[in-house]
Amino acid sequence: MTTTTARPETRPAPAAATPDGAAVRVDVAALENLLLGQYAQLRREARAITADPDFQKVEGLPMAEHRERVLHQLRRLEAEHDVLRAFPARHGGADDHGGSLARFEELVAADPSLQIKAGVQWGLFASAILHLGTEHHHDTFLPDAMHLRVPGAFAMTETGHGSDVASIGTTAEYDPASQEFVIHTPFRGAWKDYLGNAAVHGTAAVVFAQLVTAAPGQPKVNHGVHAFYVPIRDPQTHEFLPGVGGEDDGVKGGLNGIDNGRLHFDHVRVPRTNLLNRYGDVAPDGTYSSPIASPGRRFFTMLGTLVQGRVSLDGAAVNASKIALAIAVTYANQRRQFAGGGTDEVTLLDYGQHQRRLLPLVAETYAAAFAHEELLAAFDDVFSGRGDTPENREDLETLAAALKPTSTWGALRTIQTAREACGGQGFLAENRLTGLHADMDVYVTFEGDNTVLYQLVAKRLLADYAKSLKALQADRGDMARFVAERVADVALHRTPLIRAVQALGDLGDARRSVGQLREEQTQRDLLTDRVEAKVAQVAQALAPARKMSPDKAAALFNAHQHELIEAARAHAERVQWEAFTAGLERVEDPGTKQVLTWLRDLFGLTLVERDLAWYLVNGRLSAGRARTVTSYIERLLARLRPHAQDLVDAFGYGQEHLRAPISSGVEHERQEEARAYYRAQRASGDAPIPEKHLKG
Repeated sequence: MTTTTARPETRPAPAAATPDGAAVRVDVAALENLLLGQYAQLRREARAITADPDFQKVEGLPMAEHRERVLHQLRRLEAEHDVLRAFPARHGGADDHGGSLARFEELVAADPSLQIKAGVQWGLFASAILHLGTEHHHDTFLPDAMHLRVPGAFAMTETGHGSDVASIGTTAEYDPASQEFVIHTPFRGAWKDYLGNAAVHGTAAVVFAQLVTAAPGQPKVNHGVHAFYVPIRDPQTHEFLPGVGGEDDGVKGGLNGIDNGRLHFDHVRVPRTNLLNRYGDVAPDGTYSSPIASPGRRFFTMLGTLVQGRVSLDGAAVNASKIALAIAVTYANQRRQFAGGGTDEVTLLDYGQHQRRLLPLVAETYAAAFAHEELLAAFDDVFSGRGDTPENREDLETLAAALKPTSTWGALRTIQTAREACGGQGFLAENRLTGLHADMDVYVTFEGDNTVLYQLVAKRLLADYAKSLKALQADRGDMARFVAERVADVALHRTPLIRAVQALGDLGDARRSVGQLREEQTQRDLLTDRVEAKVAQVAQALAPARKMSPDKAAALFNAHQHELIEAARAHAERVQWEAFTAGLERVEDPGTKQVLTWLRDLFGLTLVERDLAWYLVNGRLSAGRARTVTSYIERLLARLRPHAQDLVDAFGYGQEHLRAPISSGVEHERQEEARAYYRAQRASGDAPIPEKHLKG
């Protein structure tokens, strides 16, 4: 599919000069191919779907109509558009896990409600049956879930327990006499909540509950959270089945095309075989067994199989940022405001503050896009089985937990800034930015609250730090070799710790200072040292917890929670910078590579500038060098300004995807009409004289 460009044809392609004076240009088509990544063809196919008006969001549609429209779209996807790629070939899929997510992420351009409802049906409900169930479930339940004959809910979250899944209150107690599990919500806080498909469309649910059973002659034991396939509505009447109840969550701040609702269970019985028993099973007599002996490890293994939700949200958030920036930068390249000393008004993007607002976000979105491709590759490597090892699964979970918060928070910041940069036009629903922001809001909460996910990342960083210390203590005789090995470890999902980084002081020459800042290794050192020092500082602060009582240890941990979150954020940003840097190596065109290098530098130094107080307080930068960071950012903005339109055009979204009048070229036409009017006035001599030009 060929997309339509948002750039007015009357505006020539920009050129800028390198420091040595040579002109550079961006190869937009080649850069678009690079950004589309390894699943370029699948992404193009998905964008062709989102260009179909029947799949696109209708702003202002009443909630009930929006819900039915999205269900209709979902049924069309299943019937016509190859949405089952992630499922086994024997069930009509393609065993293509990465490709499947790449397609789903693109649906955000059509309607975020469609993207999320598709994720609920195939990424959560059907995938839970696939990954947590065994052959019986694959044959019995999976085909209907895949082909939407059974719309389903993913009933994990409870009103009283969101991110703390291990503490949910719903129980599934085994009755050996009938060989059934009794699903029960014992109190109001244990109601399942915020569930897509639960309010109206769902006829079954995968319900997570505390599995309670007793072996013959033994007391009851709670074996922790397990998943159960539970019918919830009569497929013909669509009424709740006996013992099942619920409520509609009603109007939300966004994503109103999804029928979110609540479910509760009053001693609902399901057959013993409805336990999705890949990681834990109950024999007819009530004896529990599991291939994973540790309850904690079993729990995290079960949840780890569902990591694809976080992966897809990361990708969707990046795409939402691309759409917002394509709209805002295009408008800023056409809209004029205030005379700049001449007869013409000034293009918005020629103002320094406008560049400051938008161009660093373009850089951040490029970094997030490159990082997402790495995450998608890691996900496919594990779920295809090619690299499915415990270590790789742990790395994948850590990487997803780092990037999902970073990109979703980044998307909200980007969309809001883009909306403000478009002035009153950005507030109009027809220009999509307000609706896109509302729909993206909840991305920071579901599939793991962002703050909780960063905390998981921080715990992994602390564990890596502890391992590094042990290795250092075991190898004190060869400190230099140890440090060199850690420096060389720049894998995206690991953090090299225990480095020896020199503080960057003044060199007495501002030009030399700038030259050092634009060096790749200097940026890597600054960003990596920030992670390592923050991890080391919080690790030292938490060290006494090992000898404390549990309550005092928890209090100490809580006192340093903010530092933990900041360490995780620094790690995630370093991951994005490394991914951007790796992406540069795949660029062949010299001009494009130069512009992307400036963009990478802008991203890296903006991160440093954002945390400049930390660098100064901790002696990593001198005051003089800190001033140089900001001055070089200003220089980069000026260099990148001529290429801004090329950089957002390379996202590959045409007007059929953006669907914002202000990005269609209409603003360019308005401006040209106004300029022609005033030129004609001046040429005719009929232009009135401004009062301030009258002589006294």
